[in-house]
Amino acid sequence: MKCAPGILLIIFIFISHHAQLQGQSDQPPAAYTQAYHDMLQRVEWWQHDRFGMFIHFGAYSQLEQEEWYKTNKQLSHAEYDGLIADFKPEKTDCRKWAKLAKMAGMKYAILTAKHHEGFCMFDTETTEYKITSHMPGRDIVKEFVEAFRAEGLKVGLYYSVIDWHHPDYPHFGDDYHPSRNDSTYMDTEHDFDNYISYMHEQVRELVTNYGDISIMWFDFSYGDMHGEKWKAKELVEMVRKHQPGIIINNRLGLGNNEDWGIREYNYNMYYTPEQRVPDKPILDKYGNPIPWELCLTTNNNWSFHKDDHQWKSPELIIHTLVKCVANGGNLLFNMGPDKNGEVPEPYWDIYQKIGAWMKVNGESIYGCGPSELGRQDWGYFTRNNNILYAHRMYPHIGYIDIKDYFDRVEQVTVLATGEKALVTESWWGDHSGDTNKLYFNIKTPQNHQIHFNYIMPDDLDTVFRIELKE
Repeated sequence: MKCAPGILLIIFIFISHHAQLQGQSDQPPAAYTQAYHDMLQRVEWWQHDRFGMFIHFGAYSQLEQEEWYKTNKQLSHAEYDGLIADFKPEKTDCRKWAKLAKMAGMKYAILTAKHHEGFCMFDTETTEYKITSHMPGRDIVKEFVEAFRAEGLKVGLYYSVIDWHHPDYPHFGDDYHPSRNDSTYMDTEHDFDNYISYMHEQVRELVTNYGDISIMWFDFSYGDMHGEKWKAKELVEMVRKHQPGIIINNRLGLGNNEDWGIREYNYNMYYTPEQRVPDKPILDKYGNPIPWELCLTTNNNWSFHKDDHQWKSPELIIHTLVKCVANGGNLLFNMGPDKNGEVPEPYWDIYQKIGAWMKVNGESIYGCGPSELGRQDWGYFTRNNNILYAHRMYPHIGYIDIKDYFDRVEQVTVLATGEKALVTESWWGDHSGDTNKLYFNIKTPQNHQIHFNYIMPDDLDTVFRIELKE
């Protein structure tokens, strides 16, 4: 892909910069270097695209509460199944979901094929606890992959390796199971191997029955339930056998980012912070950047919640996306359809405003990554090859300046308009004594003073495109 040189240059710049700061001297073994290289090639398209949609939709949507409702209320299987018996989202139209994602500038999407409650949104042969039992002929996973591919977006599937419905998943004493405090299960013997076979078979169905799947997003490991408890290596190898190009997240619990090494790059492709933005690139033990992706809700819940009106502003989402890219990460931004399968109205307004910004500024996101300049008090830099993008997001007095950059710059323009910025090498009000310093600001018809404050063309994030000399 054309983005490869840019991504590799970004990685090289950051590694060099980090090594200088940290005094890295340990040399990784050859097997690690090969595993890391193979991983970078596998995630190349994903790191280029940077922005995706997460879709939380399942029988829990019928409740118009959080998707953890069953365990938070410690409901029995009978109690919960009574609540979701009417889940028949007849108005589900995945084509509308796909158009929403494309409008926002997203390049891929991930749907919850099965969440922790165990209800399958696909036509599995392993259980009747599935969408086609509620709505014969409606395989939501199938409708999803077809609709999003038709819009040119890559598709991925979320799959929970835990299951609060299956009889052989541990109940009493488990950290999260709804029946964890129900003493009637105290002496129950669970055939966990049977559950593992069930779980692996469902994953096999997902990676064999729906065409090309770009991402497998597993969730989640905890306590002793991680890694080989899931027969994770066998699971990953099976997935790759059927989907050779697929990328897989880290939530099978085969490793962690503090000691990420050969094994992890062979079985996990990227790290998944949730509801928090890393303030710097995430590194492995050799100082190499680990690919990562922030998963983030639009309000405070993943599934549709009728009482949650804490919607994040388009400005906050755009700033979060920029911060992710500036620190080497992606943003997977969530949408929760209502119980009928329709997109709640607030999403349309938020996504439309994000899309309007992406339409003119997407160049500063797609194919970009961190620069060596780091965070600034006015915003962030992103970089693609010899192009720097200065995202002026926060209130700031006067110009932007970059030390030791004036002789490296061909030109500076405002990305949205293409207009040349006001640029100078020196300004008498700066008494630092620095030479070769780049100062820039927007131009106005009325005045060309570098240190003046002007109304920025975009109050969400005005992006300056800084073309560097080859």
